[in-house]
Amino acid sequence: MTFRQRIHVPSVLAIILGGGRGTRLYPLVKHRCKPAVPLATKYRLIDIPISNCLNSEIRSIFVLTQFNSRSLNQHVMRTYQFGPLSRGTVEIIAASQGEDGGEDWFQGTADAVRRCLRYFPATRLTHVLILSGDQLYTMNFEDVVASHEGSGAEITVACKEVTAEEAPRFGIMQADGEGMIVNFVEKPQAPEDLARVRSPSGSYWASMGIYLFNRVVLERILRECDGMDFGRDVIPYAVRSDYRVAAHAFNGYWEDIGTIGSFYAANLNMVAADPPIDLFDRNWGMYTRSRFLPPSRIHQSALESVLMADGCRVTGAAIIRSVVGVRSVIKAGARIENSILMGADYFVPEHLETHLPVMGIGRNVTVSRAIIDKNVRIGDGARIVNEAQRQHADGPGWAIRDGIVVVEKGAVIPPGAVI
Repeated sequence: MTFRQRIHVPSVLAIILGGGRGTRLYPLVKHRCKPAVPLATKYRLIDIPISNCLNSEIRSIFVLTQFNSRSLNQHVMRTYQFGPLSRGTVEIIAASQGEDGGEDWFQGTADAVRRCLRYFPATRLTHVLILSGDQLYTMNFEDVVASHEGSGAEITVACKEVTAEEAPRFGIMQADGEGMIVNFVEKPQAPEDLARVRSPSGSYWASMGIYLFNRVVLERILRECDGMDFGRDVIPYAVRSDYRVAAHAFNGYWEDIGTIGSFYAANLNMVAADPPIDLFDRNWGMYTRSRFLPPSRIHQSALESVLMADGCRVTGAAIIRSVVGVRSVIKAGARIENSILMGADYFVPEHLETHLPVMGIGRNVTVSRAIIDKNVRIGDGARIVNEAQRQHADGPGWAIRDGIVVVEKGAVIPPGAVI
């Protein structure tokens, strides 16, 4: 009898954490939370963990939200509707004031789960999988469950090898010969802390923020440990308290979308001939909202290494190594390179709006190394190129982070403007 036959994945409850304010992704999070940020033309970050769950046959999924959650709530409710005969559910739980007089906002990842335990179904679900809503990866959680059961662990932490330079950004663990974690330090900075968690081979294994708990152990440890965060508080406590905490090594692509720079790079990686995540893999579908848009129309344009969504209208433009989101309009003479266009939430008949630049990219506009959020209007002849080569700056309707120009949602850039 195999491990997967001993425990069926449908007995796993998945909890996806919506995250905090995500200030390092500003201004993309000015009007939405991190998991609701658009990704790869038509997806959102939240679609990644939900799709991984559905592909792994996990059907009981809860999303915990708080800051700027309206856009995320709408997307989840419109996208993940199961039929009346299905056992599947994707349910949203928002931070709220309780009878116990607790704080309005979740104070950390562990605090969020602790305060929501009473909402989770009491029957059938014997394991709890904790996931982040702002990471890009594909993982078969059946493998995590099999590893967890095979090791006899009470808690399993998914981990990935990182370099010594990357190690201070993560929770780093050291495991013994049986794969049990014996040391865990959250974001080690001091040389002695790094030395304490370095593996015998000289490598470092970073927590991916993916945790599988036996349900009874999760409930007990959240009562014993009043810490607010899994990585900083709960997992170190579990290791010190002799819980059986195992490491599950993951060798695939994984990106933590924490900054504008990492978000920009992850998107442009998707336009490569051999992208790290194959959106065309029929055996591992990436799910999102069905919009029933018309096909994109491209006329007298040159495209090279472009990922383009439905409903776009491109005329006489050049687009190079870029991501073009739903309902994008790109006018004649425009040149887009190494950029991300998130598109628009709706179509706008041009003859009805003569007092504003066109919704989208106007004539003879140049956009280079930039992120253009949704519903943006860029007037004719504008140049979005970070001409001053600044790493960090703010302006009306735009910001520069990590050297990348980000035009915020709904902004209007006047004709001839230079950023």
